[in-house]
Amino acid sequence: MIPRRTFLTLSGLSFAATGFVRRLLAQEAPQTQEKIENLVAGVKPLERDDYAARAEKARRLLSDNNMDGLFLIGGTDMLYFTGLNMWVSERLSGVVLNRKRSPIWVIPAFELEREKERIPTGDEIRTWEEHESPYAVVAGIMRDLGAPGGRLALGPAVRSFMFFRLRQDAERLELVDGLPVTQGCRAVKSEKEIAFMDLANKITKHAYREAFSQLREGMRPEELDGAIEAAHKQIGVDGGSGAQFAQSTAFPHGSKVERTLRPGDVIMVDGGCAVEGYHADVTRTIVFGEPKPAQRALWEIVRRAQVAALRAARPGVPCDQVDAAARKVIDDAGYGPGYKHFAHRLGHGIGLDGHEYPYLVKGNLLKLEPGMTFSDEPGIYTYGEYGVRIEDCFVVTEDGGRVLGGMEATAMDRPFE
Repeated sequence: MIPRRTFLTLSGLSFAATGFVRRLLAQEAPQTQEKIENLVAGVKPLERDDYAARAEKARRLLSDNNMDGLFLIGGTDMLYFTGLNMWVSERLSGVVLNRKRSPIWVIPAFELEREKERIPTGDEIRTWEEHESPYAVVAGIMRDLGAPGGRLALGPAVRSFMFFRLRQDAERLELVDGLPVTQGCRAVKSEKEIAFMDLANKITKHAYREAFSQLREGMRPEELDGAIEAAHKQIGVDGGSGAQFAQSTAFPHGSKVERTLRPGDVIMVDGGCAVEGYHADVTRTIVFGEPKPAQRALWEIVRRAQVAALRAARPGVPCDQVDAAARKVIDDAGYGPGYKHFAHRLGHGIGLDGHEYPYLVKGNLLKLEPGMTFSDEPGIYTYGEYGVRIEDCFVVTEDGGRVLGGMEATAMDRPFE
């Protein structure tokens, strides 16, 4: 667990010491209306040493899995390992991570001067002209690395047509799945990554709380979404949400039916933001007005399921046991079996992608490790009536799990404590 005081300066993160920020990090609600202040202006990004540590781990995993190189195209895997991203098109641009040298980049020749402005000095860049095969360039890189017939791992974002062209133009290479390296590195977060996500989740919860104070009869879901987006911007990030009212909350990802807010309506909001690219994902279910006893009772079942999942999460426990802990609470309450009302898996990994490996779902026997981060989002949905979902993200610690951003919901009318 990261102590709250440590979080203020953890791994280079620093914040302006305004009274509002102190209350925010102490999980205290403002007592009076005041302007929400920017909370990310002092956040320090990842540094060269962070990327060097990732590269070293990638090299170890390449060796452990008998792979000679890992080819990545634009996307969050490239961003994770290099700090750079590239536009993905039919023209091959990418990077070969390997066990012997610094990354080797492959780009169209006409992009060379542009990419030299971004690619770190010292990294080799190889180019190809429009009439040439970039896949042959990749084969040449592997040959020069001493592995002309070696095992080249492909990142999960590599497109199918690229796979087939590599197989054709680099026929001596054995093409293998790069997930053991990409997922092997990204699944366990560093202290800096966790701190980014801690702040992102807290920001979204404060944005929700600000927007919920603006609820009014006749409001449309997109107006609530607009208030949440505006609150995120005041805090210093781009964030959003998908609000649903009344019967639309029975659809886990919302309905297209247009509704306006009326007293007694259930409101479900699911959204988030990112700090330094690391995501939050938060869902709250409340009622406009006083919740009815049946609404409170359903909410309590879902909350017990969420708590049961968090208590089940600890190092060495398989992912599917965490899902099972939440599902048992809901099944025992009469909303089973299986996916009848709790219609989806318990949770997903989260980081540079809002949804990423690994997943808390039946049949996933992967064992939890400290530093893994997940959503914990049980729900009960009944079409024609309403749905309830509560979602917080958590990090696996040495002895259990900790909610990111704090401010857990304790009752249907107390969504942030």
